[in-house]
Amino acid sequence: MLPALNSSLAAAFASSPLRHARFRGFYFGSIGVALGYTMTSTMAAWLMATMTPSALMVALVQTASTAPAFAVGLLAGALADIVERRRVILATQIVFLAGALLLGAATLADLMAPWPLLALTFVIGTGFTFYMPAQQASINDLVARHEVPQAVALGAVAMNVARAVGPATAGAVAAWLGTGNAFLASAACFVGMVLVVRGWPPQPPALPGVPETLVSGIGSGVRFARHSAPMRAIVLRNLMFAVCGSALWALLAVIARDQLHLGAGGFGLLFGGFGAGAVAGALTIPRLLRRNALNRVVTGFALLWVIATTLVAMAEHVTLALVGTVGAGAAWVGVLASLGAATQSAAPAWVRARAVAINFFTVQASLALGSIAWGALATWGGTRVALLSSAAVLLLLQAFNRRTRVRLGADRDVLPGAQLPELSFADEPQPDDGPVLIQIEYRVEPEAREAFLRAVRAMGPVRRRNGASSWRVFRDLAEEGKYVERYILSSWAEYVRLRSRMTIADRQLQEELQRHLRSDTPLKVSRLLGIDLPDEGPIDMHAHRRP
Repeated sequence: MLPALNSSLAAAFASSPLRHARFRGFYFGSIGVALGYTMTSTMAAWLMATMTPSALMVALVQTASTAPAFAVGLLAGALADIVERRRVILATQIVFLAGALLLGAATLADLMAPWPLLALTFVIGTGFTFYMPAQQASINDLVARHEVPQAVALGAVAMNVARAVGPATAGAVAAWLGTGNAFLASAACFVGMVLVVRGWPPQPPALPGVPETLVSGIGSGVRFARHSAPMRAIVLRNLMFAVCGSALWALLAVIARDQLHLGAGGFGLLFGGFGAGAVAGALTIPRLLRRNALNRVVTGFALLWVIATTLVAMAEHVTLALVGTVGAGAAWVGVLASLGAATQSAAPAWVRARAVAINFFTVQASLALGSIAWGALATWGGTRVALLSSAAVLLLLQAFNRRTRVRLGADRDVLPGAQLPELSFADEPQPDDGPVLIQIEYRVEPEAREAFLRAVRAMGPVRRRNGASSWRVFRDLAEEGKYVERYILSSWAEYVRLRSRMTIADRQLQEELQRHLRSDTPLKVSRLLGIDLPDEGPIDMHAHRRP
């Protein structure tokens, strides 16, 4: 029996992303970070409860941990795409280490007070906000593309195990050695990731040329999500699920206390069931995605959430409620981890961390706002009404948006297209010169007009998500069959980046468009640079150059 077990484990390891040494080290380092962060958060809440009787101050610890996701979440994604991710991860580990050590030292010296505790919790929460996009976007650099869903699922297992083990570990250390030493123990958990990441080779930039600024990077990320149909579908499904799913998160303690008449131990049992279900759900994701389309997997887990939430709402005894929380845990991770894998596979390298950050922001905002709404409904009608309403709303949203389908990205969606020739001009623009107007003239035979218009319409989202601030097609009134595509970019550097951002799929759309053009007339592309003309006085011939 033992040889058979060893053989099964060896076969599982051989097909797992953990067989890659760099990913294996990164994975176990990520477990350490998740464990250390949950330990720190748990002990911060406990320390606040021992220092003040105010329930508001205790609740503000959670607010201090999650508020950075709203304040700097998009900035964190832009930073992880623009700056080398290894440096971002290392910097966040320093923040974690310093914050946990300060908390431990101040607690041991009896110098900690409520407001400094909130401030340090906010700093650590900010570090976690910057860490998550860089950590998630790094997975693609460590495993093959077809292994990304499995690697993301393994990450979900690590996070949920840490959520289950972290509070218990922190409590055990605090009971044995004191709260201050529990903070110091959590600091030790961050050392592993430092040792792993510092040995990575330097990461080349995702795109050549002048790097984006943080401000323009945020705008580029939002623009990509807005004009990418796969990303819009992922964000919408995240929003739908997290808003409705927040009801169980927000009301589980109240359900344990008032509906099931349980104490702290019973609440811990329900939460443990949720964690066990989450681990089980994460382990099934790779197998399900190999056999089914992503949309079917996400829809199936969402329906499981509806069933599980209904079971918890109707439960009179802890056994039925425990079955419901196990199912809810599996569904929670099943939906969010699957959509996380879709994000990783659908976003090109230049915007991958920003795509992760946008989804992270969407889920956090949905949890916060949904908790308020369902909490208010529970106050008015009771927890059963709130939970059943959340399940019904999710079911209706699934039916209403059944045509919004999510899918895993293919290589053609993210890999760069053919290398374009370098542009050469006698008066070479500077990177900040602009705006830039690109004008492309097409000539089309009458019988190809409809096919051409369909093809050029498909180019609109491509231009916009890759950098264009405006885009439009015009028909020439003086010449039959002549059409002009025009789009504007903020600067010459942004135009150079747009050319580099074109994927294989984008190039294929462009080639499809060109198949409908007249063969006897070459394509004409004009690149026009905006100039600033003064109202009066002499005209500077280089007025287009920005200082």
